[in-house]
Amino acid sequence: MLNNKKGIIFGVANDHSIAWGIAKKLSEKGAEIAITYQNDIFLKRVKPLASKINSTFLIECDFNKADSIEKTFNIIKTKWGKIDFIIHAVAFSDKNDLNGRYIDTSKENFLNSLNISCFSLTKIAKLSQPILNNGASILTLSFYGSKKVIPNYNVMGVAKAALEASVKYLSVDLGSNNIRINAISAGPMRTLAGAAIANAREVYKYTEENSSLNRSVLLEEIGNSALYFVSDLSLAVTGEIHYVDCGFNIIGIPKKKL
Repeated sequence: MLNNKKGIIFGVANDHSIAWGIAKKLSEKGAEIAITYQNDIFLKRVKPLASKINSTFLIECDFNKADSIEKTFNIIKTKWGKIDFIIHAVAFSDKNDLNGRYIDTSKENFLNSLNISCFSLTKIAKLSQPILNNGASILTLSFYGSKKVIPNYNVMGVAKAALEASVKYLSVDLGSNNIRINAISAGPMRTLAGAAIANAREVYKYTEENSSLNRSVLLEEIGNSALYFVSDLSLAVTGEIHYVDCGFNIIGIPKKKL
């Protein structure tokens, strides 16, 4: 399905990462993948994973550094020329602001969270234009905390709301070049990012008990949805926020609460 397709994945941190679940699925279907890592600490985790999908194209990319994304795409251009997809799976916030009240968020962390978790997608979309093939796909990751209040998600909920709005506006800007952009809003996962949120275990348990399917989503299932968005099966789909959460987002009042 993805034979002769090349792409880059931003955000693989470990084998629990949603980005890793996506990388495995795309690789299984024939894609050639480049993977970024933030620094040498993350490289030690990412390199063994990359070898599992026969990827030797690893690029250091730190969203905290102004020119890091541009350098990444220059490296891609030199080695591959053009690519067919980009997976944006990077988010960050100081964990001290993911515990307690949103109103107490510091200005510094607010700006940093929005920069890394949201604006980075817009920057990637712009800087990647020269190396994207006709019909290319960009995919990012969101969470239900963008729509409704999730305890302790705080500034990340605001960042994800901005991210989803960005997807819609970018879909218009990119559409004239026949490039798609969409987002997957996955259910709570036991990821490195999720672990930073206070009372995360209670959130996992609640969503498992109250989703339509009464369970949590699996990495492989998110990978399957990503495959759809990256492949030619979704050529007419752009600007969408696609829920992969076992139906949790459609619940108003759970039956068990009545």
